[in-house]
Amino acid sequence: MANVEPRKPVFVRYKEGAEMYGLCRKTFEIRAKEAGAVYKVGKAVLVNCEVFEKYLETFRLPPENEAKK
Repeated sequence: MANVEPRKPVFVRYKEGAEMYGLCRKTFEIRAKEAGAVYKVGKAVLVNCEVFEKYLETFRLPPENEAKK
């Protein structure tokens, strides 16, 4: 049998997302809203991880050797 990697969820709640990305819940909530990744379904609030990750990439710093040029 082949090893199957667990699928990453597309939508998560704030608590799950904060744990996944190593952020506190409030920071994750703020950044998810800034990213436009928040969906409200009834009383449930879900965050689209794909949209959030694209937004998260905007915070990426250049490699050390490129930053010195």
